[in-house]
Amino acid sequence: MEFIWIFFAFLCGLGVKVFNLPPLVGYLIAGFLLNAFGVEPSANLDTFADIGITLMLFTIGLKLNVGSLIKPEVYVTTFSVTTIWIVSITAILFLLKLAALPFFVELSTSGMLLLAFGLSFSSTVCVVKVLEENGEIRTRHGKIALAVLVLQDIFAVIFLVVTSGKIPSVFALGLFALILVRPLMKKLLEQSGHAELLPLTGFFLAFGAYELFEYVGVKGDLGALIAGMMLSAHIKSAELAKALLSFKDLFLIGFFLSIGFTKLPNLEILLAGMILCAFLILKITLFFSIFTRLKLRARTAFLSGMVLNNYSEFGLIVVVVCVDAGWLANDWLVIIAVAAALSFIFTSSVYRHSHNQYANNGYKLRYFEHPKRLKEDIYHMPSNAKIIVLGMGRVGTGAYLALSGQLKEKVWGMDADPQRVAKLQAKDMQVMLGDGEDADLWENLDLSSVDLILIALPSIEDILEIHDQLDRFGFDGQLAAIARYEDDRQRLLEAGVDKVFNFYTEVGVGFAEESLQLISDDTKEAIAN
Repeated sequence: MEFIWIFFAFLCGLGVKVFNLPPLVGYLIAGFLLNAFGVEPSANLDTFADIGITLMLFTIGLKLNVGSLIKPEVYVTTFSVTTIWIVSITAILFLLKLAALPFFVELSTSGMLLLAFGLSFSSTVCVVKVLEENGEIRTRHGKIALAVLVLQDIFAVIFLVVTSGKIPSVFALGLFALILVRPLMKKLLEQSGHAELLPLTGFFLAFGAYELFEYVGVKGDLGALIAGMMLSAHIKSAELAKALLSFKDLFLIGFFLSIGFTKLPNLEILLAGMILCAFLILKITLFFSIFTRLKLRARTAFLSGMVLNNYSEFGLIVVVVCVDAGWLANDWLVIIAVAAALSFIFTSSVYRHSHNQYANNGYKLRYFEHPKRLKEDIYHMPSNAKIIVLGMGRVGTGAYLALSGQLKEKVWGMDADPQRVAKLQAKDMQVMLGDGEDADLWENLDLSSVDLILIALPSIEDILEIHDQLDRFGFDGQLAAIARYEDDRQRLLEAGVDKVFNFYTEVGVGFAEESLQLISDDTKEAIAN
């Protein structure tokens, strides 16, 4: 990557962070600034972008449960939203054509339909980044959003096959035999260890699958996604995803920069892009309405719709097809790029406040809920709980085991990941499914007998949000949390958390205390003397 890309990406990323905006917003701005200053993109930029997208899809697959794709709330919603959106947006585009607005007046019927189709997709890159930054990949709404994106990616593959005129090779049928290779893939992952060979194994599997699918005439990105899905149940899948995280984020900077290099927009193009962004009101309305009709809770429907409320980079691919066919003018490529960039900024900026928005307006949104609940959305109340451990990862599970060894059934665990909860329950652990940022959860839970809640979550923002939720619903017990860094620890204490453990310091203290138990009291006294 050329230094000037790094310089602008760093400068703009740091600049927007000062205003409490996600760095990806800065990368988008950096791309447009580089374009304005006459910097020419090289082929390396597209290469970095492609690598980032491939790694991203592979890591999505590592976290995805195949069964989630065949649930009505996923496939019915995806088909319904896509169909209604295309019909509605085509009608709106026709009205804008009659109004003789610049660019819209030149649209043909075919161009309107394909433009509406391209705008129906949500951005996989943007959604995954936002969910990861908020630590919500494994939450109920996060998994539903990812499942919708996977189905949309399948639509994209079908579209590209049809419009490119390329028919998959007869050897593509052999891809079904990949299920036979799954044990070998698992064996490779097991033998990769925990050091530098682990991410290299991820690169090998992701790009190996990419090249295999491309060779038989199928979109390579789909191959990376499927390879990840084949390993999603492996015990090291989470570790592999974490090992690839930094590589993925670094290469994805190339993708965000490349959007700005499409073409420098003028005022008319900016206005056209803003008009397209106004259509997003319809998108979130459709997602929320259909999700709730399919018995999802209002909160899940709201958060899923919010994070999916953007345009996809796939819209650019659709426009390229339309331009080549003469259905759209070249300027539409820039208009879609501007609309996509603005939608990314909207999603990444607004979504981080969505939990507060729901907490303040949830009573209005719950009016639209279906009277029946899906099995996954029924609360299981902890009985006789004196202590709740929120976040059952390695730290939370360790705390739960230590406490339950002394207080038995008085200790309960809570986690937002259904698979993790099921595994822990299978070990006879008292663990309930629940998202700590869910206002409905705390409103429905009886916390009158709970004396202590331990929050073992990695995100400081999540801990602060949960603290506010508990305070709003009158929890008068003690609250403890963990922090990785001293400045985060001070921030939590200032916010009102009763006890904050520095993750690294407390591990050292615990290690020393446990180790001292290995030697006798006489030896300890002798050492002290």
